[in-house]
Amino acid sequence: MEIIEYSEKWKEKWDSFVHKSNNGTIFHLQKFLDYHPKDRFQFNHLIFLDKGNIKAVLPGSLKNNIYESPVGASYGSIVTQDIKFAEAMDLVSLLLDYGRNNGIKEFVLTSAPMVYERHPNQNLDFAMLWQGFNYSLHYISSAIKLEKDIDIISRFSRTTRRNVQKSLENTDIHVEMNERYDEFYPILIENKARHNVKPTHTLEELISLSKLLPDNIGLFMVYYKDIPIAGSSMFFVNDSCALCFYNMLRYDYQYLKPIHRVMYEVTKYSTENGYKYVDIGVSQDTKAENPMTPSMSLIQSKENFDAKTIMRNTLSIKL
Repeated sequence: MEIIEYSEKWKEKWDSFVHKSNNGTIFHLQKFLDYHPKDRFQFNHLIFLDKGNIKAVLPGSLKNNIYESPVGASYGSIVTQDIKFAEAMDLVSLLLDYGRNNGIKEFVLTSAPMVYERHPNQNLDFAMLWQGFNYSLHYISSAIKLEKDIDIISRFSRTTRRNVQKSLENTDIHVEMNERYDEFYPILIENKARHNVKPTHTLEELISLSKLLPDNIGLFMVYYKDIPIAGSSMFFVNDSCALCFYNMLRYDYQYLKPIHRVMYEVTKYSTENGYKYVDIGVSQDTKAENPMTPSMSLIQSKENFDAKTIMRNTLSIKL
């Protein structure tokens, strides 16, 4: 087995491997990463080959002798099939040998949470820990486990259920799945400004991604008398998990509880389309000095939708 650097000729095989993998997401696809302008990042993606066949892939970037994954995406780290423990040990050993032989001083790898896996498998995590990696960062996220035989609204908190029912009965409110990012994005900008942050993507990038990956990216919009009042930009990252990447709300219409309605629509759609989880994102206090500081109010608001804590973990090693 060997590691080679990715080149364009491997694009189709890389993306095909990610689609069939156990833990890959759209964030690992070259098709997704290609939306970045050519001069934004200097990618250094790696391919693990066994007798010429792809055994694993690792998207990332090498800068100042530090290899980081992901870069330009939400999740990275090593993508594999549903591998055995011995195979995981071999992959990690090969990566560490590659790093030492190529002057890499540190690996920093952030994988998708375990709910993104088709078959829960922590062989790779343990193999990394056994061979010297350590957890360097944890983010708290929240995910709703979807059950086809249970009406999702019955699992919401009592107040949330009542708000959803009122919204469903209000004929002035309707929800569409559309591509009106021109209506969505200005409100998102206002929401982010309240916390002194900006969206990860520009409006043009969101539109570009929606055209690049139309089967994986969708927009839910809530309207009150044709006025856009809330929305959720969804990334259907693989066959297992749907991710609420952005939620927005016009606060002057907060009394209508449109976020409760859009979350109901998102979970209903995801359940009906065979997803196992809806990830409703990280809940960190962005104003705190420690990046791991949890936002208690945000976590509690997500628990109203029966969301449970999952962790986004970063494993790193200095060579």
